Amino acid sequence: MRMIDLILKKRNNEELTKEEIHFIIEGYTNGQIPDYQVSALLMAIYFNGMTNEERLNLTIAMLKSGEEINLSKIKGIKCDKHSTGGVGDKTSLVVGPLAAACGVKMAKMSGRGLGHTGGTLDKLESIPGFNISISADDFHRQVNEIGIAIIGQTANITPADKLLYSLRDVTGTVESIPLIASSIMSKKLASGADNIVLDVKVGEGAFMKNIDEATKLAEGMVSIGNLANRKTVAVLTAMNEPLGCAVGNSLEVIEAIETLKGNGPKDFLELCIYFVTEILIVCGICKDDAEAHALVEEKINNGEGLNKLAEMIRYQNGNQNVINDYSILGSAEEIIEVKYFGKMPVYVEKLDALMIGEAAMLLGAGRETKEQAIDPTVGVVLNKKIGDKVLPDDVIAYVHTNGKNTTNAIEMIFNAYRFNNKEITKTNKILKVVR
Repeated sequence: MRMIDLILKKRNNEELTKEEIHFIIEGYTNGQIPDYQVSALLMAIYFNGMTNEERLNLTIAMLKSGEEINLSKIKGIKCDKHSTGGVGDKTSLVVGPLAAACGVKMAKMSGRGLGHTGGTLDKLESIPGFNISISADDFHRQVNEIGIAIIGQTANITPADKLLYSLRDVTGTVESIPLIASSIMSKKLASGADNIVLDVKVGEGAFMKNIDEATKLAEGMVSIGNLANRKTVAVLTAMNEPLGCAVGNSLEVIEAIETLKGNGPKDFLELCIYFVTEILIVCGICKDDAEAHALVEEKINNGEGLNKLAEMIRYQNGNQNVINDYSILGSAEEIIEVKYFGKMPVYVEKLDALMIGEAAMLLGAGRETKEQAIDPTVGVVLNKKIGDKVLPDDVIAYVHTNGKNTTNAIEMIFNAYRFNNKEITKTNKILKVVR
């Protein structure tokens, strides 16, 4: 088998076999196939796409390139929830504990953030003492005992994907639906869960900017999951404004805790309830939306969801008192009000999620390189969102700062808002479901 023949085959829009795809991935991972040949193949895929069978075989080949997590020691129904990422996305901190309180085993591996704000691990590490690097035995024991653990990914999961992504990043082939779908699903399948629920963000603050492309990605991932015998559902959700009000690591932890207490922002609370509902149905714990929705609300009202988060924090050596004492998280040196200085009442017509995320990163809530440290205490808390009425001198946002790039961040936050003198209707966060 020769790589040049496979490049020509894909260039001519012919289907690669399972054996050919495994030959490519194995050869590239062990250094026998050079970057320039794989670059040519990636460009052919970018223009010609891949069939569902090719996508599955690419996913499996990348999965087989490294370690697969064996969750057989965990008893019960295991589910993983993945988000393609967005500004203010702290859903795992709410959805995971609530699903665990409902009887699902949430054995989750997460990543760090690169860009606007931290990832799930960065948010959790803003809790003093929280350990994301527990052993496999402790991971299995914890999920068996309390139903949930969130840890960092092991270094050897899907090494082929890491190599391919680095190459895609410098060859203009990142925005390929088959390659994105296979990249995400190889990691999800390697993580070992029985069922997978995907949150595909759509809009200015997300990687997928329009619903058509997001739908293609969702359909591709669901197809791969189902062909791999993992029951998979993808939900397309709007990221035309930040999710919830808090953007910044410890600020998002506080908002997640408040949401588990039933006090979170309405849009965020409703989205979390929706995702737990999907998880309960996919896992067969509830027969329909009504039964699942009622069970989730019960776990919020009786505090069991909040207790699960506290248990997880305690098991992973964090200070569980943070549930009731937010001062444990520390705080920024200064909180600055950003006000609306117009002379007439208006409504928020637009709130640029990407710009808010970039403002938070300027303050130190995110990182541009993996080596950069994150300041967990800084960020932005929005006081007005799309559809809200704004009066003269109303505070539209609060900036939590330790003095880094504060002026620029404030300017960026104000520029993220667009106002209208006419009333604006709030839109639904759930755009589409792909099963």
